[in-house]
Amino acid sequence: MSRDIPPDYEKLSDEELLGRVGTGDEFAFRQLYQNTDRTMYSYILSVLKNPDDAEEAMQEAYLKIWVSAAGYVPQGKPLAWMFTIARNLCYMKFREKKHQADIGIDELEDREPGEICLPIEQAADKMALQAALSILKEEERQIVLLHASAGLKHREIAASLKMPLATVLSKYNRAMKKLEKYLREE
Repeated sequence: MSRDIPPDYEKLSDEELLGRVGTGDEFAFRQLYQNTDRTMYSYILSVLKNPDDAEEAMQEAYLKIWVSAAGYVPQGKPLAWMFTIARNLCYMKFREKKHQADIGIDELEDREPGEICLPIEQAADKMALQAALSILKEEERQIVLLHASAGLKHREIAASLKMPLATVLSKYNRAMKKLEKYLREE
């Protein structure tokens, strides 16, 4: 069996694809993933603020979507339903981290220096991303990432986050001014 998605699947809406995913259609799942992966990643990253955690949560979210799709009730907003799954998984990650103990000093002494420190380039990139994201309020961060990373239009973001378009535009402009000011000061 070919692993390629049949061309007619590209014409289906996310709503139709999600319905087919609920019946176990792997092609529909792959197409839904291709249609939504950047948007979902941007949303999850905006909540978790850590690229590694975001990748892990995204995998878990799509697994949950695959398992739960049969229970999806069509309302014309499949992305909002998917965001709800992702948000719940993100909050579960926050709870897990809260319960994890920090590494002890004894454990650090047993490790090689290379095991403790990340490569400088990776650490700098993560720190810069986290610093920039941390100055924004959660909704502002979500809107900026959905627009910049996922390429969503402001009206699509408004529909996905269930906000008025004017609110999305206002929060986006406010966030961009904050980022501009932050970058000028750094």
